[in-house]
Amino acid sequence: MVTKKGPPHLVPVHEHHYGIVRTLRCKNQMVPGTLGRLASAIGAAGANIGNIQTVQLGYHNVIRDIDITIDDDAHLDRVLKSIAQLEVTQVLEVRDEVLQVHQNGKIKMVSTYPVQSVGDLRKVYTPGVAQVCNMVRKDPALKYEYTSIASNVAIVTDGTAVLGLGDIGPVAGMPVMEGKAMLLQQLVGLNGIPVLLNTQDTDEIVRTVKAISPAFCAVQLEDISAPRCFDVLARLEKELDIPVMQDDQQGTAVVALAAVINACGITRKDMHKVKIGQVGLGAAGLSVAEMLYKYTGNPVLGVARSAASCERHVQRGGIASSLHEIMETCDIVVALSTVKGLIKPEMVTPGQIIFALSNPDPEIEPNVAKEAGAELAADGRAVNNILGYPGIWRGVADSRAKKLNQEMLMAAAEAIVRTTDPGELISQPLNPAVHRAVAKAVAKAAMTSGVAGRTLDEDYFEN
Repeated sequence: MVTKKGPPHLVPVHEHHYGIVRTLRCKNQMVPGTLGRLASAIGAAGANIGNIQTVQLGYHNVIRDIDITIDDDAHLDRVLKSIAQLEVTQVLEVRDEVLQVHQNGKIKMVSTYPVQSVGDLRKVYTPGVAQVCNMVRKDPALKYEYTSIASNVAIVTDGTAVLGLGDIGPVAGMPVMEGKAMLLQQLVGLNGIPVLLNTQDTDEIVRTVKAISPAFCAVQLEDISAPRCFDVLARLEKELDIPVMQDDQQGTAVVALAAVINACGITRKDMHKVKIGQVGLGAAGLSVAEMLYKYTGNPVLGVARSAASCERHVQRGGIASSLHEIMETCDIVVALSTVKGLIKPEMVTPGQIIFALSNPDPEIEPNVAKEAGAELAADGRAVNNILGYPGIWRGVADSRAKKLNQEMLMAAAEAIVRTTDPGELISQPLNPAVHRAVAKAVAKAAMTSGVAGRTLDEDYFEN
């Protein structure tokens, strides 16, 4: 294997643009082909169609809500003008349902015990609460039995690397943190608590997280820019007695590993013999490459914009390469470069597996990659870390693990693989069975690797 000399580089990063979602309530006459013509009119105006829901089905008309993705208000006007040319369709309403969902926030704190009398008050507050305080003071392990600490996960961000938006600040990143929290609660019953840090100083971040850590069973770091995120994670892992995970790093790596394992099964490739290339070596890409290397034992070729990123890749067992070499020689290409359209159709080698995982805009659209000869292709909408972190934290909480190690992360990936339907690339993210399987695998790995705080009985793993 040839190691390229000098700093390999990608094309300059482009500013990402997120589409705006609007919902059109349309009334169509009951004429065959009307819905198709409506879809064509929307497409002709350059908008993408999302969900379509039938609201009312009558004898003469049908009313549907149609989600469309547009660039701005001017683009919306063009779509509406295109639809207006259809004699059998009428737009009744235009709604911004994304803002409606986020209004007043997406999460809230609720009580688990209703206070309906003075007697209830005396149990949950004074004087009854003093008894519990003294018990926990004498035996700190009782915090798992008599407080919410066992279910609290801190979701910590400084807002410097939010989605594809970059450094937008912690407050602007709050909707993302709320989303993480609500999914933790819905999927595995844990309390995700957003912690917004108004600092980008590594030392101050570490000190702050250490200071608040007694209230939590785990810490999930989110959207902290590289290279600071590496130092923050390493220091907190060393200095805290509870597990810490950088979701952009380990969470993404877990799900990417699962997808690669499944892809090899679908295409009948030997996971331990394929040549893998990693395009983009930021927080996510570097971690994906490292996990693939540790799982397969084969060094991953990597390319990035900066020499420092490539050097970190080499230090973690990778091989510095070039985009040309990766696209020409690798069986599997994983891209996390944040560069929209970086991989051109002519670069695709027939039979390749290509995961262009940058969100919201992939390096190459899956359908384009397949048309260019890829045997299998996917983007970040399919291969997403929502499949990883909920179950990982549930397993951590159940086992009362003190650390999150490589064995637990790989167990999580393998659990995702086991719960994927035959012939599918990845599991369905809203399937509770997937997250239960991940939790059990992580808890078992915590026990066998010696980091669990308690031993779970067989009933836990069977139910």
